[in-house]
Amino acid sequence: MAQKKITQTAGRTQLGEFAPEFARLNDDILFGEVWSRNDLLSLRDRSLVTLTSLISQGITDSSLTYHLQEAKKNGITRTEISEIITHIAFYAGWPKAWAAFRLAKEVWAEETSADDAKVRFQQEMIFPIGEPNTAYAKYFKGNSYLAHISNEQVPIANVTFEPGCRNNWHIHYATKGGGQMLIGVAGRGLYQEWGKPAREILPGTVIHIPAGVKHWHGAAADSWFAHLAFEIEGENTSNEWLESVTDAEYEKANEK
Repeated sequence: MAQKKITQTAGRTQLGEFAPEFARLNDDILFGEVWSRNDLLSLRDRSLVTLTSLISQGITDSSLTYHLQEAKKNGITRTEISEIITHIAFYAGWPKAWAAFRLAKEVWAEETSADDAKVRFQQEMIFPIGEPNTAYAKYFKGNSYLAHISNEQVPIANVTFEPGCRNNWHIHYATKGGGQMLIGVAGRGLYQEWGKPAREILPGTVIHIPAGVKHWHGAAADSWFAHLAFEIEGENTSNEWLESVTDAEYEKANEK
């Protein structure tokens, strides 16, 4: 899913009267066109290129802080930025890396614990956590991640949920066949069909979801969780996202 066009106003805000043409090029061309060409490079990729360029030049002012913040928004984690700057240090210089780390620590300060937990969870399973699930974020409460394992024969994705994250009630439709199968990979998750008690999903648990069944699934409140999702082949298949799982429904599902 393509990202929407980036809107930038910093140029006109700060230099609109003093250098209107520079401001226009900054807002409309650099960000409005170049950064918005996400069909060629993702925003995450552009953040990586930009950070490398700025740090290599020894630029550690507000512009680097801004691009570190944008990199964080574009899915680069604290662990990843640490490795990125470490790698750059061997090519751009040790003092430049030290200066960049000072700013990066401030930008990622609040996510240190959560990011460390993500790294530990990745070590529990053989499948990758993947990238932030931005395309479907509006159908999830909390943060989730998606890694496409296979797109051949049977589409398979590894979906990872942070503690407390779950998707909305939804239904897989098909006139013949269809539905979905889930296999627990790591952590502890929950699955619930409409009108039935919630079921626990542990590593190795297999959940068969027939077409037409209203359901939701996600992590338990106290655990990261990942499952493989298999889309079952069928005729005239579709998916309908419905209302979110209420806090009361989720709390009841977590009762042991």
